Amino acid sequence: MPQEKPGDEEEWRKKLTPEQYRILREKGTERAFTGQYWNTHEPGVYRCAACGNALFDSEDKFDSGTGWPSFCQPAAPGSVATEEDASHGMRRTEVICPQCGSHLGHVFDDGPAPTGKRFCINSGALKLEKK
Repeated sequence: MPQEKPGDEEEWRKKLTPEQYRILREKGTERAFTGQYWNTHEPGVYRCAACGNALFDSEDKFDSGTGWPSFCQPAAPGSVATEEDASHGMRRTEVICPQCGSHLGHVFDDGPAPTGKRFCINSGALKLEKK
């Protein structure tokens, strides 16, 4: 995971909206069915809202019924990183941007074929670059 330098968080606060900062830098989440991209079907690449790293392709997006954008796989190997998350009395796998270390959401083993994965990502962590 990228190492942060002194003052980085102040720079993030200037660059991101308060909601983006809460999600990306403080590991927050948005309420289900409220985010900008939960019901978006436009073709494109979903990028990290903090650094622009390509994370997911719209072709891998599916309706999970959860109210968050869900993807069956990352855009490419290494597009996202994961680590164990034991917060809130649960054991989950957190999804992180490997380029800037920002929190994106979580991945679960209840997605569709061919991967069986559901990358459940906050809209506030994403920026859609339309094709």
